[in-house]
Amino acid sequence: MSVAVDGLIAAAEQEWLDVWTAGPTEPLGAGLPLGSTAPDLALIDETGATRQLSEFWADGPALIMFWRHFGCGCGVARAALLRQELETYRAAGLTPVVVAQGEPERAAAYRARHDLPCTILCDPHHDAYRAFGIGHWPVERILYDAPAEFWSHPHDVGVAFQASRRAEGRPLVDDPWRQVIEFVVGTNGKVRLSYSYQHCEDFPRASVLTAAAQLS
Repeated sequence: MSVAVDGLIAAAEQEWLDVWTAGPTEPLGAGLPLGSTAPDLALIDETGATRQLSEFWADGPALIMFWRHFGCGCGVARAALLRQELETYRAAGLTPVVVAQGEPERAAAYRARHDLPCTILCDPHHDAYRAFGIGHWPVERILYDAPAEFWSHPHDVGVAFQASRRAEGRPLVDDPWRQVIEFVVGTNGKVRLSYSYQHCEDFPRASVLTAAAQLS
């Protein structure tokens, strides 16, 4: 990993610790409602190129997957599921694209490490998350299976937690409270499905996504 990426990871670890200690500061988002128009935002991808979101629904419906932070095991599991289900999505005409919190350099490294088979769009300031109605999860949505000493998210527990994950090669970075929603958007730019996770491993069934892609 390059010195530049290492520096970005260190800054993102500090962000994680600061936001962890502060706790959730934004309300739980409802996501964009069915039939609403998806914001056609311009975001930089993992190569540094500027992309319009509408590129991904121009020729067929898009699956816009707002990702957990790059240190979360749920993201690793979702990447594996995406690889497993990719041909099912494609058979339904569905084009997946990830929106994530990392900068292009970190996004490129993450994509390569986890063999993500789609573009990653970068939203390090969470503007796209908020535009799509994605806020913060309350504590129980994140820490439901954590020891009780984690529930008040104290700074010293965060420091120790980060140290253990860093030793495992999976540093805790970015905003730990940001919730996860996936959207199916049709070629007219309208939301066909807003799938809001109830917790970070609440992955959607492929059949739900592909049905939304094929229904008008």
